[in-house]
Amino acid sequence: MEKSHELELTQMRKSVEKLGFSTEKYGDPTLMRFLIARSMDTDKAFKDVCPVAEMEVFFMPDQLEARKIFLQGLSKTGYPVMIVQACKHYPPKDHLQFKNIHSYTFDSLSCTNRSAIKGREIGNEKLIGVLDFQNITYRNVDARGLITGFQFLQAYFPERLAKCYIVHMPRFFVSVWRMVSRFIEKSTLEKIVIVTNDDEKKIFIEDIGEEALPVEYGGKAILRAIQDVQVPTLEG
Repeated sequence: MEKSHELELTQMRKSVEKLGFSTEKYGDPTLMRFLIARSMDTDKAFKDVCPVAEMEVFFMPDQLEARKIFLQGLSKTGYPVMIVQACKHYPPKDHLQFKNIHSYTFDSLSCTNRSAIKGREIGNEKLIGVLDFQNITYRNVDARGLITGFQFLQAYFPERLAKCYIVHMPRFFVSVWRMVSRFIEKSTLEKIVIVTNDDEKKIFIEDIGEEALPVEYGGKAILRAIQDVQVPTLEG
């Protein structure tokens, strides 16, 4: 790590700890993610870290029972693969619970990553997401939920997204996606790939790997609902 960044990291740790939050489980690479995401602005990065340090995750069986979120093995590049089947999703009335399920999901992904060892984040934990819009109807459309999901990822888990694939997007959803994308940061949009033809699907399969990708998507694995996957717990 460059010496020029040591001052920013030290400043961030002192600012967070001054508010009574512990930074013990966050390594320098983890804090650097927040700094990089905010162009090395310590004040902005500090404001992002604090909500993460105090955030608690609540278990929401009503969201998990839909079995719409799946946690697969590691991709070829060593990143955990998350699949979301939008046809099983319906816009929630309580968006606080919706944010909590996002927290539960991303925490599970962090623990699954092989770099999350000994109960401590290393800081290079990334994930690959797959948004599947097959068989969705207008009742499943949740533009606010999509915006919330991406903004939550950007704010609480910066620099965590390795790549996000969107598959089976119907024509009627194109206009919805255009609207949603206006609320997503450019750096995140650059990591999103919309798979539209056989050639792109082949690349999609090759990038993730058949061992991690379920049979339904051209791989050899079995879909595993996130609540059925046992993951190690990061010690606080």
